[in-house]
Amino acid sequence: MNVTLQTPRLLLRQPQLGDAEPIARYLNDFEVAGNLARVPFPYHVADARAWLRTRRAGLPAQETTFCIELPDHGFAGHIGFHAGPDGPILGYWLGRPFWNRGIMTEAVITSLDWFFEATRSDTVLSGVFAFNTASLAIQTKLGFTQTGRSSLLCLARDAEVEHIDTQMTRSVWKARPI
Repeated sequence: MNVTLQTPRLLLRQPQLGDAEPIARYLNDFEVAGNLARVPFPYHVADARAWLRTRRAGLPAQETTFCIELPDHGFAGHIGFHAGPDGPILGYWLGRPFWNRGIMTEAVITSLDWFFEATRSDTVLSGVFAFNTASLAIQTKLGFTQTGRSSLLCLARDAEVEHIDTQMTRSVWKARPI
């Protein structure tokens, strides 16, 4: 899918090869990469370019990802969906200069609104490493349910890390107060 989403403060757009440098700049920060499962550290422009080559037109909603842009700054982070063995998984990150500004909450809301309109999926899975209280706070505020704990490989830490598994169902999302 080729989708662009707009909020009062954000533009969520499809990734482009030109995003490699800001992606690498923000992911080559252990405070960011260390919160993510599938991101190595250090993270280089070549890593970003390799990932961006996997982002092609026509991917299904369950594989759609968005760059998060701020009108006054440009690229700030990333949010998107990928297919997991038990269903679609939502993942996201922001560059450290953009933390604690409500940007990710806005991006998650917009992405889930779009996803549940664009698909028939009843559930979106997500989760956070147990030490990532900021990301867990976003999910808790939006109504994600904790479904358990697991151990998940964190490439940046080169270790299995305790993970809090979460999910959002279509019915809970549609029933939430707006």
